[in-house]
Amino acid sequence: MKKIKIITLALVAFVFSSCEKETTTGGLSQVTNYPIITVDGANPIFLPKGTAFVEPGVTATEDGAEIDVVTSGSGAYRGGAAVNEEMPDRYDVVYTATNKDGYDGTAGRTVYVIETGDMVDNIAGLYKSTIVRNGESKFSDLGYVIVYKNDDGTYGMSCAIGSYYENGVGYGATFNAPATIEANDIASNDFTFAPTSVTYAGWPWAINITDMVVDAGAKTITMTSVWDAGYTFEVTLTQVEI
Repeated sequence: MKKIKIITLALVAFVFSSCEKETTTGGLSQVTNYPIITVDGANPIFLPKGTAFVEPGVTATEDGAEIDVVTSGSGAYRGGAAVNEEMPDRYDVVYTATNKDGYDGTAGRTVYVIETGDMVDNIAGLYKSTIVRNGESKFSDLGYVIVYKNDDGTYGMSCAIGSYYENGVGYGATFNAPATIEANDIASNDFTFAPTSVTYAGWPWAINITDMVVDAGAKTITMTSVWDAGYTFEVTLTQVEI
């Protein structure tokens, strides 16, 4: 019986110790209210090149009281620290608010600045992609690929494989294969392609665009890109009206 009493006392001691309130230094507990950020208006925003970007609004609160918001951003493919209405790109706008205890809350908005070409003299635009890899259909209606005109007259393309890894697989823009295309004669589909690459599994793999056909009536670009890792991508880009 003596042994049973000892065990019972030990259990009682455990119950009392486990019910004690966890405290911080000095026996005080603290509650922090994290910032809550509300992003107003459209997200994403599609902005024709040359159109002023007007922030639709964003607010942050801490325990119901409004606090300051800091806005930052960057161009996904061409750089820059803020939305540049004259430079087609995808801009990732980040809103940050900090509460009184130093904890951050963040929210974001995506802004696409787009030049829409007529597909006769200019192939710039925002495109959705359909991708067939090694003869197997992989993605359709995948957004987005951006084609933009460089200062030297060539075209930049955000991804030569239709944003397969960025948007299809979800790896992000660092897995894109950005391309440079020289349009010798769009009407006759005479293009010159600079080599490009994609960094995958820590290794830069070479990708070559072998052909490209523009259909102005259908607003499409069809192209074949061969990756030396053993994949052939047949990509159809369909221009999006904005």
